[in-house]
Parts: sequence; C-alpha cells; structure tokens
Amino acid sequence: MMRSLDIANTGMQAQTTNVETISNNIANMTTTGYKRRRAEFQDLIYQDLRRAGTMSSDTGDLVPAGAQIGLGVRTAGIYRINEQGTLEQTGNSLDFAIEGRGYFRVTLPSGEYAYTRDGTFSLSQDGTIVSADGYPLSPNISLPNNAENITIDQSGQVQYTLSGQTTAQVAGQIQLATFQNENGLAAMGQNLFTETTSSGTANLSTPQSEGYGSVRQGFVEESSVNVVTEITDLITAQRAYEMNSKVITASDEMLQTLTNLR
Repeated sequence: MMRSLDIANTGMQAQTTNVETISNNIANMTTTGYKRRRAEFQDLIYQDLRRAGTMSSDTGDLVPAGAQIGLGVRTAGIYRINEQGTLEQTGNSLDFAIEGRGYFRVTLPSGEYAYTRDGTFSLSQDGTIVSADGYPLSPNISLPNNAENITIDQSGQVQYTLSGQTTAQVAGQIQLATFQNENGLAAMGQNLFTETTSSGTANLSTPQSEGYGSVRQGFVEESSVNVVTEITDLITAQRAYEMNSKVITASDEMLQTLTNLR
C-alpha cells in the first residue's frame, strides 16, 4: 500500500482535531473567563530510504543528504493562550474580575480545591460567598444578614457596613493562586481547573502582590476568543483537510492505474 494514504490520513485526523479546538473556542466566545485554545502539531518519525553519512562508494565517499520519507503528523498538545480578557462592567457588587495573573480558589464538595477566572459570585443561604455552582470561595468569607455596602478593594479585602451604621467591618481577604505552569492545569468544565503534577502546586498570595493581579469589583472577565481569528483559522484548517483528502484521492487513482495494468 502507498505510504501517502496513511500520511494523508494522519493529516485529516490532525485537521479534525484543529477544527474541534476552533469550534470549542467559538462555542465559548461568551463564556466568562474562558481562554482560547490552540492545537499544536508535530511531524511523525521518518523512514530512511538512504541514510545520510553512509558510504556511496568503495573510496569512502559519503552520502551528503540521504533520503527520508516522513510518516505524517500528530497532535502534540492543545494549549491555552493565557492572555487577559476584556473586563465587562456589571455593577454587581459580588462580581469580581482578575486583572493580571491569578485564579480564584474554590472548595469542591469533595474537599479538594479548584481554580477559576470566573468571578461571578453570590451569597449562599448562610451568607458565605460562593461561585455560580455554590462552591465556597477559599479562604471562606461570610457576611451577616444585615450587611450593606459590600466593597472589595483591588488588594482583595472584603468590607461591609451593618444596617444603620457607618463604620466599615472587614469580612475577610480574597487570595489568588498562581502556578509555575498554567498550561499544566487540568480543565474539569464549569470554568474550573485542578492542579496537576505538570502545573505544580498553587502559590497563594494577596492580590496586587508581586506577580499577582488585582481584583476589580463589579466587573467580570470576558472570553479571550477573537471571532475573526477563529474564522480565519477555521478556513485554513478546512483547506488543509481538503488538500489531504485530495492526496488520498490521487493515491487511490494511482493504485487503480496499477491494478488496471495487464
């Protein structure tokens, strides 16, 4: 069988992965805190038809280049592009956006931690600040029933006043997590990530510390997806898929010609 059939097949599979990655970006173009993904590819191993550096004659002459046939392409990884998304003003006092590096940390029902850039928070029935899925912000921050004028400064300190009073009370301190390798975080859906061996352990500190972003109250971070870029990449991937399919068609016609020889 001709190698070109298998080679073109790997190309079509790679472009299918590329299109799936792009389609997920487009599907999440309005997802709060979403970071667009990019598929990266590597060429496969090569078969030596004539190895470079071997002798071409009895006099010791060496082959200058040799001949190698590549066997196609594979997906090397799908990377998150951790660029800052645009901040959208909501006016909601419990909407927080991170401007710069860092993730909010929440506690899952299992007791494990997850990390998110989605700062859409609210209050639970007992006054605890929780995510949209009810996961409490970590460290826990709770507010009394009669809390008013809730404010969060850019360093993450949460304050409020009690009904009928003017003196501000401190409810708690928001902390942000950073990682040595953010692309090593494992996405679990619901705008959440968990740490892995590749990401390294979370480093916690207060917002506006060196290497950490600041917290903006009344804002959320929009998706970083650029629709024009995604559509352009989609067209490129589609054309690459078509070209690989034409290679299969051409290879099939060549095999048919061989079969028809008498």
